Amino acid sequence: MNTILPIKGKVKFPITLDAGVWIFDDRKIDLNTYFSEGSKEENEEEFTVASKHWDRVIKEGNVSPPTLKSERQFEKTKLLTGTFGISIKPFLENAEPREDASIFVIEAGSNDISIPLEDAYDLILAFSKEGKPLKEDGPVHVLYPDGSNRNNPITSVKGFRIE
Repeated sequence: MNTILPIKGKVKFPITLDAGVWIFDDRKIDLNTYFSEGSKEENEEEFTVASKHWDRVIKEGNVSPPTLKSERQFEKTKLLTGTFGISIKPFLENAEPREDASIFVIEAGSNDISIPLEDAYDLILAFSKEGKPLKEDGPVHVLYPDGSNRNNPITSVKGFRIE
């Protein structure tokens, strides 16, 4: 399976993307939590967790933080079981679309899907599901930033073209 995807067309710098190395990229997004509902709920949850931790510290005393070894083990497990994506924005910015470009084309199998270029910067490229690369209909799935096509993503992507 080819994991190389070109960004070509009306760009100053045609570039190629390798979805096989994004698992090591710090910009990756955990798709299991990315589309979760509202930040207000997350803030309330964080407050509750911090409150419970403070109560425990007062009652039981402080506990040493996890060791570097345990943190590495946690990260390794997360990588082997997680579902990840990455924003296409930094790649489009590096390709530098020309001023006369206005259309972003997703070359997906026998279909080309066109969207306005300004909307393309918000797209997310899913590259891993439950720790496995997307081999059958990959190498990436294109997701809209609101998650509206999360259950029916754009699949079989072969590259991107700017017109």
